[in-house]
Amino acid sequence: MRALFPLIASACLAAPAQAAWYLDYESSRLGFISSRDAGGAENNRFLVMHGNVDEKGQASLRIELDSVQSGVPLRDERLKENLFEVARFPEATVTAHLDLGPILGLASGAQLEMTLPLRLELHGASHAYRAEVLVTRLDARRFQVVTLSPLILQLGDFGLAPGVERLRQLAGLKSIGLSVPVGAVLIFAER
Repeated sequence: MRALFPLIASACLAAPAQAAWYLDYESSRLGFISSRDAGGAENNRFLVMHGNVDEKGQASLRIELDSVQSGVPLRDERLKENLFEVARFPEATVTAHLDLGPILGLASGAQLEMTLPLRLELHGASHAYRAEVLVTRLDARRFQVVTLSPLILQLGDFGLAPGVERLRQLAGLKSIGLSVPVGAVLIFAER
């Protein structure tokens, strides 16, 4: 029994360092704003995402593009078919590396501002960003990552300008903006 106790104690102490964190997508939100004709704008979001952060802080987020929701079913279908081309490109992915030490060292309710380098893969292209985020330790088993200011995606960087033009024509608009602000509230839970 004495020989077993140190082994059990060291396993318990090592467990948090080996923890994996999974996205609670039902409590999380990823949205973007589209702009059109002289200042008109719409809020849009993705309903289905999958993500995790491994014990080394490697984070990945997969966004199911066919889960886009604009509040207008016809617009949703047009976004899926003409912009995202979900038959060819069903997902977007975000990868980043989090320094888990300071995050896991936070007391419940405490917050930490971080600059988070990340990479977005969308529509067969990849682009690097630096996101300003606020990390909040919600409790012993959850933390939240929120963008402090939106990431501004240039749709041309991802080869999406032709899709935007198709959307503009279908909707009979004079213009649709190619700069898209994206914001996120992501909650990760330990399993």
